[in-house]
Amino acid sequence: MKQFGWLILVLVVGLVGCDQNTVYKEYVDFEDGKWAVKNAPSFTFRIDDASIPYNIYYNLRNSLSYGYYNLYLTRYLRDSSGKEIESRLDELLLMDPKTGEPNGDGLGDLFDHKVLIKRNYRFPKPGLYTIQIRQYMRQDPLLNVLSVGITVEKATGAAQ
Repeated sequence: MKQFGWLILVLVVGLVGCDQNTVYKEYVDFEDGKWAVKNAPSFTFRIDDASIPYNIYYNLRNSLSYGYYNLYLTRYLRDSSGKEIESRLDELLLMDPKTGEPNGDGLGDLFDHKVLIKRNYRFPKPGLYTIQIRQYMRQDPLLNVLSVGITVEKATGAAQ
């Protein structure tokens, strides 16, 4: 009976720990921490309700050996027909430019970053969307970037 109680507790904690607002979250790992310019990961996700706003984030993992304080990325947002809705160059500050202190959450020499791309974004219609990401640092390959990804979440507390 004691084991059954522990099982129930583990299940309840597991269910409460799930983020109900996350619609999509995915990463792509780079072999040996080398991100080649030709490697432009794509992330395809479904939006069922276009009447509500969403927040979209970059997810990035790098090591402290990364040679720059920033990272330039170009992102492309496309609808299910492949039509480009938006393309944009973004700068992510991975370290403080003055102090060199790393931003993000770190464990050892690895740091995770979750950087807002779009706040309260409304997709034009329900359906499949794809975000493609290219590194734009002009170093090929870009060293010590371990993975990149995106998270799409329902915006909470937004005026709807």
